Amino acid sequence: MTRTRSKSKGSRRLQFDTLEAKVVLSSYVVSPVGSDANSGTATAPFLTLQKAAYSVQPGDTVSVKAGTYQGFVVKSNHSGTAAAPITFAADPGVKITSPNTWNNADGIDLEGASYITIKGFNVTGAPRAGIRAALDHGVVIRNNTTDSNGRWGIYSSFSDNIDIENNIASRSVNEHGIYVANTTANPVVRNNIVWGNASCGIQMNGDASQGGAGIITGALIEGNTIYGNGKLGGAAINLDGVQDSRIDNNLIYNQLAAGITLFQGDAAAPSINNVVANNTISLASTAKWDISITTGSTGATVLNNILLNANTSRGSIRIDSNCLPGLKSDNNVVTQFSIDGSNKSLSAWRTSTGQDTHSFNSTASALFVNASANNYQLSSTSPAISKATNLSSIFTTDILGRSRMSTAAWDIGAYAYYYGSTYPVGRIGASH
Repeated sequence: MTRTRSKSKGSRRLQFDTLEAKVVLSSYVVSPVGSDANSGTATAPFLTLQKAAYSVQPGDTVSVKAGTYQGFVVKSNHSGTAAAPITFAADPGVKITSPNTWNNADGIDLEGASYITIKGFNVTGAPRAGIRAALDHGVVIRNNTTDSNGRWGIYSSFSDNIDIENNIASRSVNEHGIYVANTTANPVVRNNIVWGNASCGIQMNGDASQGGAGIITGALIEGNTIYGNGKLGGAAINLDGVQDSRIDNNLIYNQLAAGITLFQGDAAAPSINNVVANNTISLASTAKWDISITTGSTGATVLNNILLNANTSRGSIRIDSNCLPGLKSDNNVVTQFSIDGSNKSLSAWRTSTGQDTHSFNSTASALFVNASANNYQLSSTSPAISKATNLSSIFTTDILGRSRMSTAAWDIGAYAYYYGSTYPVGRIGASH
């Protein structure tokens, strides 16, 4: 507080100007050789993640040293703010192998705690979720690995503006790799690798039974590599009551069930007005449809996708006739189609719907560098080169972050063709 003097009609009086309160930011350290009786500094670190979670305030950072830990919960009274988020940052080699003691279910649980960033953790063997965020907003879950957890790798519920990015979510025992549940606005699921989960790779479900509007709006599902999920059924990207959202630049291959599904099940309304663009989907011989649009999910835009399917009784796009209003589908690489369960060739589909005028049939060997090695980048002679609709008003890069604007014409699929002398190092398909 500062003190100044001023004169008024010959008298003196004191004026006091109040200074703004200052927030003291802390940087805590957690180490397997620390103690919770310590102050949490670099020279006197905490022992447990839970001690740090009970200590943080807006703007704080928790740095976690390599080692094996029990999980932790962050509650609403330890939220960050939009201007001062709280960050839990793990060094390489940090593993969480047992659940937090608050619910004994999840590895990391954000229970009503907003503006929290979780990055760099490896969470395995949790009975329920590896990482969970519920009843919050502004959460960032980035650069984590969740493997072999009981139900979900990463789960959110009523979590607006959540960003789930650059994670690996694998081998969930009973359900999904990444699950965005219940009424949610503007979730982002980007650049994750999602593989080997029992059911869906990425699941979004508005679920009206849980309250709220029962829909998910403004979602962005982009740049994900998804494979080998669905031994118990479910889609690579399963969208129940997801509206006004975008699904682009995803690579889906060796999926055991469906590719991308738009429908209404538990949600309050169908999945309407969504854009599905520049995805590469190549499904296994046991799989269902690459894209399935059912139960009144109207207004879908399906452009620039590679939609291959080794199951000759299934194919590229399945749609209910009540979903045809507002459909815009073109510039796709396709096999066959279905309307109300009746399979149709490309030409019969065109006659029935007027869609896919510029779409065409092709094969993996003609399209890709080496599909047998899970390299789904376009070969130099690929018929998908320069055959796509320009969508630069919506997005401008491919799955590897390369510009699609280097040539006048866009390429079909998740990968833009690379005109350099060699392909750059980047994420292509992998096998486990």
